Amino acid sequence: MWSGSKARRSRRGVLAAAAAISIGVAAAVAPGAVAGGGPGGGGGGHEHGHGHEHGHGPVYEDPRAPIPKRVADLLSRMTLAEKVGQMTQAERASLTPDDTQVTTLGLGSILSGGGSVPTPNTPSAWADMVDNFQKAALATRLHIPMLYGVDTVHGHGNLAGATVFPHNIGLGATRDPGLVRDVEHVAADETRASGPQWAFAPCICAARDDRWGRTYESFGEDPGLVIKMETAIDGFQGDGGRALADRDRVLATAKHFAGDGDTTYGTGSGDYKIDQGIDITDRQDFWSTSLRQYVPAVQEHHVGTVMPSYSSVDWTEDGVGNPINMHGNQELISGYLKGKLGFDGFVISDYNGIDHIGGDFHHNVVTSVNAGVDMFMQPSNYADFITTLVAAVNAGEVPIGRIDDAVSRILAKKLQLGLFEHPYTDRTDIGLIGSPQHRAVARRAVAESQVLLRDEGHALPLRGTGDLYVAGSNSDNIGNQAGGWTLTWQGGSTTQIPGTTILQGIRDAARRGTDVISSPDASAPVPAGATGIVVVGETPYAEGYGDVGGPQWAYDPGDAGVPRPPQTMTLNAGDKAAVDKVCAAAATCVVLVVSGRPLIIDPAQLSEIDGLVASWLPGSEGEGVADVLFGRAPFTGKLPVTWPRSIDQEPINVGDAHYDPLFPFGYGLRTR
Repeated sequence: MWSGSKARRSRRGVLAAAAAISIGVAAAVAPGAVAGGGPGGGGGGHEHGHGHEHGHGPVYEDPRAPIPKRVADLLSRMTLAEKVGQMTQAERASLTPDDTQVTTLGLGSILSGGGSVPTPNTPSAWADMVDNFQKAALATRLHIPMLYGVDTVHGHGNLAGATVFPHNIGLGATRDPGLVRDVEHVAADETRASGPQWAFAPCICAARDDRWGRTYESFGEDPGLVIKMETAIDGFQGDGGRALADRDRVLATAKHFAGDGDTTYGTGSGDYKIDQGIDITDRQDFWSTSLRQYVPAVQEHHVGTVMPSYSSVDWTEDGVGNPINMHGNQELISGYLKGKLGFDGFVISDYNGIDHIGGDFHHNVVTSVNAGVDMFMQPSNYADFITTLVAAVNAGEVPIGRIDDAVSRILAKKLQLGLFEHPYTDRTDIGLIGSPQHRAVARRAVAESQVLLRDEGHALPLRGTGDLYVAGSNSDNIGNQAGGWTLTWQGGSTTQIPGTTILQGIRDAARRGTDVISSPDASAPVPAGATGIVVVGETPYAEGYGDVGGPQWAYDPGDAGVPRPPQTMTLNAGDKAAVDKVCAAAATCVVLVVSGRPLIIDPAQLSEIDGLVASWLPGSEGEGVADVLFGRAPFTGKLPVTWPRSIDQEPINVGDAHYDPLFPFGYGLRTR
């Protein structure tokens, strides 16, 4: 069905196949359920031991025993409540300062959402926090370690002082899979050295409508490009097997399964316009745009976890109007992902993701577990989740085989990560967080991500010794160039992180004796003969708050309750005025667009611009932008998405009929 052929199967036939797969899974794990004594049962407790000889003590504590045997042994000793505890993930803020529920409920995992950080927000404080939670987890009867997850989507962005890389749209522009692997290896090292062992990344969606507020989380609009960039998984996980236990690797998450990048504008959730919306599509198109990326992610890169999407899919084959939310989509999770692809990791829900199924809480829990979700991100209602699921199993609404399958998958990854032998943070690399060698990788990524769109009169690289006039709202704002998911969920224009702004990079790269004049609003006069550099673009956003026409965020401390500018995919009035003034007065005029997606360029302004560069969201290393401006590195980037002439062209993607963009997918001028 999902092979890409044009053959169609009825929905009933697909669901029947999925049901058969689910029955097979349940049958395969049934012996473990019997050994465990069924719901509410379980063997006696055993103390956590180390250094015991093979054959003495619990098999699950023997590091030399095969992982499947260790999992089966541990599962056989667990009560139903302990199993459901392993399927539950709570948010750290709900467990602070009293973490006793980690022990009493036997929680399997904890996360930090965007902006959920310890005080102080330092690497050591992070490691201490994670280790304290781990201590509470190990105080449970069976001493099962917990797994800590974070959104390492462009570096460990929640951690002050971490290396902040370009967002995925910029990495897609590099067309450099090896570099992407190196980027995520650094990100993994900084994440694990500070405690967390699990990254909710990478996003392997193909963003098909740039009005979507998560476009920058995508490597590009073409699933083929996304597949090439799935080396990100290898950067996080190593080989995905034994390497997971290394101090510089973390468990990766392929997300959001599936179709988050192909929702229809106007179907978004609540005030969102497109985020968390509905894919209105047939199975052939869904395979082509949204599903095929998961084949190599699972079968070649061996990704450890997969996160379902908030979005829903509405198959056109059976008529529009009956969407199925991905958190309850048994056909795709159990039937396709676990069944057809053979995914042997575990499925983690998104943040309160089951709420999108549409029923009451009990219905949503039962539906999602039976669909194949294994662990549930319930930030504050984790206790209710445990009570609800235990009751559902005891009532026969969820088979114990489904519970045992989920817990077996979770325990296997904890064992592969080496958490039973080494549960606490290995801080060997903590001094490398934000180090010059790590930031050098980020700087290279920034340079390779820059896409030269216009170069009239060979304006770039910059030559000569005349004055440099630097203007624009994003010329000297590291918060704007870092974007969302930086210290807080939404990021912010007032966010401060270690690094260099683009202006600082230009000052450092300018030839000795060159006068660099900074005037963000272009109010200062432009000297005769000067080269103008105008850095324009967006302010930070994340998820639905970045949807064009979506709600405006106002809730970070730096916002002081004032809503941020609306997201329009156009230049703001101040930046438009700066471009007009500088390009009219400067001898050469270069415009850099710092944004999470293409922005509409007025044709009259485009004619004024000598050099036009898509700089994306470069992160902490503005020097990487300066490297290509001054010819220290060549322009080599290529557009990972189509650049439209007007917003009315959205959605526009390579291969469309009547494709007529301003700049096509894959476009990018090169310099030497």
